[in-house]
Amino acid sequence: MPNINDLKKSAFLTRADVGAGALVTIKSYEQINVAKEGAPEELRWALHLEETEKPFVLNSTNGQIIAGITKSEETDTWPGHKVVLYDDPNVSFGGKLVGGIRCRAPRN
Repeated sequence: MPNINDLKKSAFLTRADVGAGALVTIKSYEQINVAKEGAPEELRWALHLEETEKPFVLNSTNGQIIAGITKSEETDTWPGHKVVLYDDPNVSFGGKLVGGIRCRAPRN
């Protein structure tokens, strides 16, 4: 019997992909189209990571967290830095708890 997360494939990194924590290395940063096929273009910023083919679509909160981890708001300086991505059930969207990916600094 497949896991329910196997039923919906995503071209982008999902909560199921990171689980309780995945240590990743930032490779690059670019705008990508996240719109569903046939829908108008919707550009969002995303990180490409050394450890996965799927890009990590960035939101403002995670961008601010990564800026704190890297000690730089300049995304050009982010490649090579390591962060931990994890499934956080307390992420809210539109006033509702929906869960999502959050990031934190790696533990030394």
